[in-house]
Amino acid sequence: MLAEYFPVLLFLVVSAIVGIALIAIGNLIGPSRPQAEKSAPYECGFEAFEDARMRFDVRYYLIAILFIIFDLEIAFVFPWATVFGKLGLVGLVEMGMFLLLLVLGFVYVWKKGALEWE
Repeated sequence: MLAEYFPVLLFLVVSAIVGIALIAIGNLIGPSRPQAEKSAPYECGFEAFEDARMRFDVRYYLIAILFIIFDLEIAFVFPWATVFGKLGLVGLVEMGMFLLLLVLGFVYVWKKGALEWE
């Protein structure tokens, strides 16, 4: 039974080796010119030297939540696409309804002006 998981283990080992090798090569070959500005903290498009209690626009969080919602739809579409042949017409109709609801939600958010940034 464990032999069935060998390809997964092999994939994890090879990906770990490639990841470590790329980081090591980047550190060895890449340029290193540290400066004070490069080492300064920078978050969310705002200067780090302002008041820590400054207000954020709600639209920033709304865009982030919308991105997560529309990004998660891919987590449902890929598995559906892999078994599409087995699901047949019922699976096609269900996924069509799912995508239609997402599109309607996107249109609603767009019409409300949630994607407008000033």
